[in-house]
Amino acid sequence: MPEGLSYRDAGVDIEAGDALVEAIRPYAARTMRPEVMAGIGGFGALCRIPARYREPVLVSGTDGVGTKLKLAFAARRHDTVGVDLVAMSANDVLVQGAEPLFFLDYFACGRLETGVAAEVIRGIARGCELAGCALIGGETAEMPGMYPPGEYDLAGFCVGVVEASRIVDGRTIAPGDAVLGLASSGAHSNGYSLIRRVLERASPPAGLDLLEPTRIYVKPVLRLLEAVPVKGLAHITGGGIPGNLPRILPAGTRARIEKSSWPRPAVFDWLQRAGAIAEDEMFRVFNCGIGMVVVVDAAHADRAAALLREAGETVYAIGCIERHEGEPAALIV
Repeated sequence: MPEGLSYRDAGVDIEAGDALVEAIRPYAARTMRPEVMAGIGGFGALCRIPARYREPVLVSGTDGVGTKLKLAFAARRHDTVGVDLVAMSANDVLVQGAEPLFFLDYFACGRLETGVAAEVIRGIARGCELAGCALIGGETAEMPGMYPPGEYDLAGFCVGVVEASRIVDGRTIAPGDAVLGLASSGAHSNGYSLIRRVLERASPPAGLDLLEPTRIYVKPVLRLLEAVPVKGLAHITGGGIPGNLPRILPAGTRARIEKSSWPRPAVFDWLQRAGAIAEDEMFRVFNCGIGMVVVVDAAHADRAAALLREAGETVYAIGCIERHEGEPAALIV
């Protein structure tokens, strides 16, 4: 008779998975909130809604990191993509006016390398600290034959809460309102399929970090929401300003954005030159230096900008809301 098979023979190392759970416990512990009742290790994680909410509404978001992971694999650098993972979902939850409560991750690979996985999850925990949410659970899936050696995939899931009366949905945005832009930390996690094509033509100049993690805007924007009536928030991800800002604009309006109102980071100038990318395509694919947009009444613009700067953000007055017949739009001029 042939020798009996084990799960390890099939390519799955149960002990390595158990070791990873133990390795990440200290990182997860640093992200805990008082509402968390049970986290890492259970079949499900338990979290109360904070008692201060009278009419709580849950807001959820999910996303991944995309082909930016390919650059992380090539560089053998795994400490930043976890921050990206949290940022993409936490920033999306934030634009509804919600406070992120907790986050779960999904890490899938062909063969589990505990050191690599721990580095990724350490980044996820760092992102959760920046967003003020608890890393309360996740899943590690080892699936032989599904992924090339040395590669993995990530998905993230964030749940937040907002008072029903304080949901930010853009419905009160009106002509004359001011549009503020919060600086990005680079390309964030969007446009990397095009970036990888550019890298086939040219190498980036020294000092240009294409793995710079996505900026997490949660804590400064939540502080702003407590102090100023914010009419609308837009997370500038895939599709850039033209693809994302119109999502929060009511009928009969458009945003007029002055592209000369902020300095374009060097990474975008290099990408455009090296890839011979048209200007319209740059704004359609990349954030071009603006990672979050805030819309407020013009009378509140200066105070809003000052509060955000005090919280550590770089803020620009990038445009205004104007009347417009037809579908909401963002006009880049």
